[in-house]
Amino acid sequence: MRTMLVILSAAVLGLGVYSYTLHNDKENLERTVHAQYTEKLTDASEKLSYLQRSVSQSLLFKDDTAVHNELDTIWRLSSDVRSSISNLPIDQEMSSNWLGYLGRLGEEAKQTAKTGDYVAWREKMPKISSNLQALSEEWATATTDFYRQDGKVDVWMNHVASKEPNTKFDNVKKSLKDYGESDFPLTLSESDWQKKVELKALQDSLITEKEAIEKVKTLFPMIKDATFTVTKSSDTAPYPFYHVQFHQGIRLGYADLTEKGGHLLSYLVERPVDEDKLSQDQVLKKAEEHLKKLDITDVAFVESRENHLAWHVTFARVNPSDNALIYADGVQLKIAKDTGELLGANTMEYVQAEAIKPQTAKPIDWKTYFQDDVRVEEVKKIYTDNGQFEQRLCYQVIAVRGGKTSETFRVVIDAENHKVLKVEYLS
Repeated sequence: MRTMLVILSAAVLGLGVYSYTLHNDKENLERTVHAQYTEKLTDASEKLSYLQRSVSQSLLFKDDTAVHNELDTIWRLSSDVRSSISNLPIDQEMSSNWLGYLGRLGEEAKQTAKTGDYVAWREKMPKISSNLQALSEEWATATTDFYRQDGKVDVWMNHVASKEPNTKFDNVKKSLKDYGESDFPLTLSESDWQKKVELKALQDSLITEKEAIEKVKTLFPMIKDATFTVTKSSDTAPYPFYHVQFHQGIRLGYADLTEKGGHLLSYLVERPVDEDKLSQDQVLKKAEEHLKKLDITDVAFVESRENHLAWHVTFARVNPSDNALIYADGVQLKIAKDTGELLGANTMEYVQAEAIKPQTAKPIDWKTYFQDDVRVEEVKKIYTDNGQFEQRLCYQVIAVRGGKTSETFRVVIDAENHKVLKVEYLS
């Protein structure tokens, strides 16, 4: 009897120690996640403020050169703010509206710098400058809600996913929608592009919230025993989707799936990452294994980059008719450096799927196309946007110029008319 009591006491003590350790691990994870989100929110707010000032400053000058300098800053800042906001814990509808508005503003600046139509810029921007200032102020007010959570990530995530709209963030969302429609009205080609973004082409049958959870368990068996919470997108979202949050041990994250067919749009999990154990080749192999589990088999590797925690690996769909890479149909994976676990996936562009029009690639004699001191090292067929929402078949050329002090460029050339669409300095 005494032996049994000793065993039971040891078991209870062990369970208490385990529960205490698990609780501490969860709190440490939440503090880390909260710190990351706080940093991203602060970064987005600061850059948004700088962007608004730059738009306002572009209206100070009659001198075209002075305006041109501001346009470059506006294009760069709009891209920076998009990058910051895309990683924030806000609902997907608002994130999409932000990315769309900022993208249009950046493209407007880029096109104005290219065409030199500064008169049109000066006519259009006063209203946009005023609207952007209002958005910046509303955004700054709304983000204070996150800081009030005092590090309680679960409270914030439930707050974001709530079907009852938050008044302050709801104001930002409404303003974004109104300003987006009035500041940047869609052209016919942009309207067609918008239909693609809104997944108009999906014809799959609807799935239920329960089926959405089962789909997540199937795609990510590692979290099949997690605690799940499901919310549905609002009625004003571009398309209906399920936001599936989960919590299992040290893992905290979410997955977004379309209501039509349950297609995965995005996946993100936060957990502590140990020291590097995998080589780059091993990480790439893991990435390909994850793609197969996600039933994505028609893509090819594009590039990879790393930070201190993970590798970010990018793939693009391969057009079956000519084996050219469709960059707009991209898939991005985040792979943990310690175990190769999938920490994140962005498959939204892949699900949206471009409609590729038939095009003919006319050969180019590179010896006559480039200068004599230019050496072509690689030629790849790709599809890329020409700035008018059209996917063009192109040659992507890695070209090296010079001898001892050589310079390397990535040049994108329309495969039909041989016009240069993009030039990027690599090194």
